[in-house]
Amino acid sequence: MKKFIAKYILIAGALLALNSCSDFAEINTNPNAATSVSSEMLATSLILNVASNSSFLDPALLSKAISHTEFPNSLQYNNLGKQGFDGLVILTNVEKMVNLAPDGGLKNSFTGLGKFVRAWKFYELTMRVGDIPYSNALKGESGVISPEYSTQKEVFLGILKELEEADQAFAQGTKFAGDPIYAGDVTKWRKVVNTFALKVLLTLSAKETDTDLNVKARFNTIATTKPIFESSADNFQIIYSDVAGQRFPWFKLNNQGLIYPVMSTMIVDKLKDLEDYRLFYYAAPSPVKTAAGVSTSSYAAYVAVNPSVVYSDLTAVASSKDYSNLNARYSELANSEPYYQISYSVLQFMLAEASLRGWITGTPTSTYYENAIRTGMQFVANTTPDNADFHHNRKITADYITTYLASDKVKLSGTMQQQLEKIITQKYLGTFLQSGYDSYFENRRTGFPVFPVNPLSNNNTEKDKIPVRWMYPDSEVNYNNANLSKAIQSQFGGNDDFNQKMWLLK
Repeated sequence: MKKFIAKYILIAGALLALNSCSDFAEINTNPNAATSVSSEMLATSLILNVASNSSFLDPALLSKAISHTEFPNSLQYNNLGKQGFDGLVILTNVEKMVNLAPDGGLKNSFTGLGKFVRAWKFYELTMRVGDIPYSNALKGESGVISPEYSTQKEVFLGILKELEEADQAFAQGTKFAGDPIYAGDVTKWRKVVNTFALKVLLTLSAKETDTDLNVKARFNTIATTKPIFESSADNFQIIYSDVAGQRFPWFKLNNQGLIYPVMSTMIVDKLKDLEDYRLFYYAAPSPVKTAAGVSTSSYAAYVAVNPSVVYSDLTAVASSKDYSNLNARYSELANSEPYYQISYSVLQFMLAEASLRGWITGTPTSTYYENAIRTGMQFVANTTPDNADFHHNRKITADYITTYLASDKVKLSGTMQQQLEKIITQKYLGTFLQSGYDSYFENRRTGFPVFPVNPLSNNNTEKDKIPVRWMYPDSEVNYNNANLSKAIQSQFGGNDDFNQKMWLLK
């Protein structure tokens, strides 16, 4: 297992201190701070930036997995707001990291890492807004302070090219220091690069017939000839520990927000319907139900709220105490479960969908699908201590998983759309509090699972719809307006709105 250990936090902290310092007189220099930077230090900062969960709460609210009662959260009620471009700034360290590396295998490894991180960050941004500065981005030192926008298609072509080059660079690389995830194992990095490339290609499912993208053939080539995840040991994930700065984001220490989460019917009711034991690992029983004598191992003890209810109704439920909060393991265990951006289970779901679409052949779609569910359940069971407070005596065992997969409600059957719905729904259930905003993006791409919409609570500009994008930031309006205006005009007829469909969705 990968160790998320203290030295990497210290390295990243030293790097931050270095980047924050001005050229003061020697008497003002901190003797304990770093005075020079290395490829390894920059690598640590870049890896942690893409692997960490920047917000534990927001993705769960937007994907309707939980509700929150502290205040009417904007994402909970479908107001996406504006997406900043600040997340790209860290990419200025990529060139520095590569330039500082010695020629040969190490330079190849850091080149591969840099291209992967660039692809990841540009993917995250274009998924939120559409067209973005890409080919001319991050060239301020060369005098390009108002970069032109690349079309979203150009961005995706660039991302795919950078991922292919990253794989090639890692293939010629050597083990490198500064890596808190895979300890510099270039084979492991090839696996995550190619698994991410499959994710990018599946994102482009609506563009399957585009000959420039060549989505189907690219996917098939990677899935059948390149190194990809082989087990959960390959997960691109952070493992937490009981050390300051490294604890699970929902751990109880100095966390005043533990009383506010309310489990959603999107999760609880679906798990109940499937008789899915993950319910007992994700949620806590309602204290009202248990006080009335309902067993914590009974499905009846778990109470959820429709995530689209108006805020006053939500707070009324909270006041009643008759609802399920998050499972105690999330707050009681400093190391709780690892947080992954991409997992082996998710890869198996992607392969199941690709098989269903005819992009890959040779293995039945159901084999990928069942393996995805099985390994996802094993991840939950294997990362949870055998404590009744955390599984409520509904332990996920090999025999239980076999029985679950044999259920008619779980097995793949029906039309292509019905099978796709099962694949995406199971992915949704299996990635609870994981994988960032992926569940929202999957709903946007496929329509599954169906998110509830309540015009009385919906803060979207169109009250009967879930928004499909963030708006561009004020910084672009103020400092790059001419290029931004061209991009908005070419994409959306001049209307930068939450409901305008970007190229990806057309």
